[in-house]
Amino acid sequence: MADRWLVIGLGNPGPTYEKTRHNIGQLVLDQLSENQKFSSHKSRMQISEIKLDGQSVVLAKSLGYMNESGGPAKSLADFYKIDIDKIIAIHDELDLPFNNLRIKLGGGDNGHNGLKSLTASFSTADYYRIRMGIGRPMGEQDPADFVLKAFSKDERGELDSFTSRSAQAISALILNGIDKAQTAFNS
Repeated sequence: MADRWLVIGLGNPGPTYEKTRHNIGQLVLDQLSENQKFSSHKSRMQISEIKLDGQSVVLAKSLGYMNESGGPAKSLADFYKIDIDKIIAIHDELDLPFNNLRIKLGGGDNGHNGLKSLTASFSTADYYRIRMGIGRPMGEQDPADFVLKAFSKDERGELDSFTSRSAQAISALILNGIDKAQTAFNS
């Protein structure tokens, strides 16, 4: 297992967005890194390099906004010479209930600006995704506002176990392949 993987936690930079639904992918990276420090990289990403059962993995958080994450992610993949079949994007998903996750390969962006940016920059949608359910807003709330809000009190009570399970799903995907990971983690 000499090839390196790249895991991109989609989100927005800064303390304003740190604990919002849109940044759930970056919260998973914090779990996966076991709170190891992230350092700035010339690609305009913050990175942390870890080993999963001997497998090299680069964890990456964009220093720019969600809709600008593709360019820095492509630059980082090029720097490390990581092929598209070793790239995983972790992102919030409105169409899944909170605390549900799905592992998939490829597909559309479903209106997600981070995925749009990645697909445009890589010129393909054939990368892995960990879709983390955040549910849809109740009533008339605009989904764009909803994703930028903090988690509810009830959600915060389940958030650590959700991000931990998602980190385990990433490990399973990298170490065991998509079929076994989907069987074990798709809810």
